[in-house]
Amino acid sequence: MRLYKKFLDGMPEYLVHYYWWAYLWRWGIWFFDHQFVINAILYGQYDKLLKKTLAQVEAKPAAKILQLTCVYGKLTPSLLFSTSNEVHLCDAATGQLQLARRKTLHIANRCHPARMNAECLGYHDDAFDQVIVFFLLHELPTEARHNAYAEIARVVRPGGSVLITEYAATPQRHWLYRLVPFRWLICRIEPFLAGFWQEDVAAKLSGAFKQNGKTLNGEVGVEHCFAGYYRVMRFNVIQGELA
Repeated sequence: MRLYKKFLDGMPEYLVHYYWWAYLWRWGIWFFDHQFVINAILYGQYDKLLKKTLAQVEAKPAAKILQLTCVYGKLTPSLLFSTSNEVHLCDAATGQLQLARRKTLHIANRCHPARMNAECLGYHDDAFDQVIVFFLLHELPTEARHNAYAEIARVVRPGGSVLITEYAATPQRHWLYRLVPFRWLICRIEPFLAGFWQEDVAAKLSGAFKQNGKTLNGEVGVEHCFAGYYRVMRFNVIQGELA
């Protein structure tokens, strides 16, 4: 039996097959949840990306926020400190939820973790004022990304917003992308990144909004980082179609 199959336990097969060593193996969880490791993986850009993301967190009183999947590093506690609102946190992996809980014990009353797959959320329609997605989409195969877009569009309410912090579109001019051995390596480690690079995130999410009777309000806000290698995108949502 292949080693990764030991980690299935009801989780998405692609997560277990390709990322068990990073997100499910206890030694992998221990190793990757060191701030210097995360910062190195993001080429020293973690704090910049975190700051750009937190600057757009919904602050209006009584807003409900969903962080779609746990992430390594200090995003979750920083998110809770940046707003007085409740934050719902979901992930398919129990180990990731336990890790997030340990980081937020001092403010546990405002953090609500739940084990869920991003492709099939258990929340009701229009449940959240804001959905935050931090480096998840590039780790999903095409069909899973399509399902995640649909669920994001379903659970965010009109008048709310979606924040996506991710790789930018294909960075053809960036020196990292132009290094062929590096590009080969990262696409081996991140098998779905090449497809995500080619994907029009705004078009995909806009289509998902339309399927849920919603639409974008104005232009998509985009802030780039690391010479266009990463981006923070903000989608503001309204009910119905624009005139």
